[in-house]
Amino acid sequence: MTRAHIVARQLGLAEGLAECNDKALFKWLVACLLFAKPIQQTIAWQAYKVIVEEHQYDSARKLAACSKAKLVGLLGAAHYVRYDNSTAERLIKLGRKLVDEYDGKVMNIRQQSTDAPAFAQRLLAFAGLGPKAVDIFMRDTARFLFPDTGAR
Repeated sequence: MTRAHIVARQLGLAEGLAECNDKALFKWLVACLLFAKPIQQTIAWQAYKVIVEEHQYDSARKLAACSKAKLVGLLGAAHYVRYDNSTAERLIKLGRKLVDEYDGKVMNIRQQSTDAPAFAQRLLAFAGLGPKAVDIFMRDTARFLFPDTGAR
């Protein structure tokens, strides 16, 4: 049985990604972290909606300032309980690293990357963003972030 893949369009982010809108890129990055775990996609989707849409943790600065206990509670509300502690820690670390090293902007990662593989390598340096999360992220963004290279 094959699993359906979530795409940015389903989260209402496609237009923002096409425009390289930093808020949309950040939201998609958070979604990719959540969807990359071996957890039901409907639960990961609910966690995204609770954290990003309902509680407005939609920027690196907001996420970095959130407490682990608060995020564990939000993940629990979405029934994302199997990896709630580790995911909460990784979300906070994602926000902090993005703030500390890239002024909170995904586009600053792009500006410091010569090409799509270099960008992907920078993403892999974030706690919680493994190859699967980076592949999901790049699948829907590479062609916009690196239009002149024919990136997928």
